[in-house]
Amino acid sequence: MTRVPNQVAELAGQLRGTVGQLHRRLRQVDNAEVLTPSQTAVLGRLVRDGAATQGELAAAEHVRQQSMGATLAALDELGHLTKIRDPGDGRRVLISASELGEKTVRGLRQHRDEWIARGITAELTPAERRTLAEAIPLLHRLAQL
Repeated sequence: MTRVPNQVAELAGQLRGTVGQLHRRLRQVDNAEVLTPSQTAVLGRLVRDGAATQGELAAAEHVRQQSMGATLAALDELGHLTKIRDPGDGRRVLISASELGEKTVRGLRQHRDEWIARGITAELTPAERRTLAEAIPLLHRLAQL
């Protein structure tokens, strides 16, 4: 492993801390605690990536199947999920977001976007907004690593 220059390591730490702080702040402005962070993450994944099995979701979210089962049961009870037998393998159950689940995710995303937009408008100068816009593709590239 190559040694990272101190300046780059410091930048990495600052970026990690700032992204983490923004993530925590977004969770605070979320849906008035209608859903837990885990439920929000799973429902968002189903909307973004499509139907999956409980095992696939557990692996993707890095949790045990038992924990995923509890999360899915709560989402199902709230009407956010639909379940069908896998047409290719009747033993498997495919889980997807219901119409209500998709609407909930759209609402959460809109709420987050509006909160960020208000912050950008209130706190950043036009030059800072341009800098932020230029940084988005770079952050996206880092997120794809």
